[in-house]
Amino acid sequence: MKCLIIAAGQGTRLRSIAPSKPLAQVAGLPLIEHVVTAAAAGGATEFVVVTGYEPEPLEAFLASLSKRSGLAIEIVRNEDWALPNGVSVLAAAPRLGAEFILLMSDHLFDPAILRGMIAADRGTSALTLAADHAIGNPLLDLDDATKIELGEDGRIRRIGKTLPEYDAVDTGIFIATPELLEALRASLAAGGAGSLSEGVQALADSGRAFTWDIEGRWWLDVDDEAAFAKAEKALG
Repeated sequence: MKCLIIAAGQGTRLRSIAPSKPLAQVAGLPLIEHVVTAAAAGGATEFVVVTGYEPEPLEAFLASLSKRSGLAIEIVRNEDWALPNGVSVLAAAPRLGAEFILLMSDHLFDPAILRGMIAADRGTSALTLAADHAIGNPLLDLDDATKIELGEDGRIRRIGKTLPEYDAVDTGIFIATPELLEALRASLAAGGAGSLSEGVQALADSGRAFTWDIEGRWWLDVDDEAAFAKAEKALG
């Protein structure tokens, strides 16, 4: 299964550690290498990485990683990298198949999460999102996390950072179909900002977006210095 990794953003909250967040070294390896390695162990067979902000060093590293790992890594450059992350997803649309994995370049995770999602019966769902129900987990930054309100049968009812009531947290690990791309295009055409969450919400409104419970498996959004310290402790 092809894996799309979004690595286009500026990453200002880790600027004191590295000028490029995907290249920030955690336990001796760049964040993006941890993500690619975990995804390959989880079942991804080839990769598309969307770059944007100061792309040259990251693209050079990805070419080197592809050569020494033997993994196929295609690069797509998003010139509109300052726009929300759904725009980066759309930038890679011509390279994606009928079903694809979608990951963030700064989210570390146990490969068992992805293995479980791939093995699960997803039926005719347009999108499946790995959800963390352990909202008391000390690793979570709930102020910054994207929250999920659940409906019946694991369906997503609402998703967003500011939900007053929620049942789980978005891990940034998806299995999606081209219906997500169509939802993002429709959201932009209707005046939306272009965020991934807008596309997911559109699919949720039609009952086509589901969750998969990670059941306490480890993951971490390395978005700031505090999270970086947690990642170093966990992986070091």
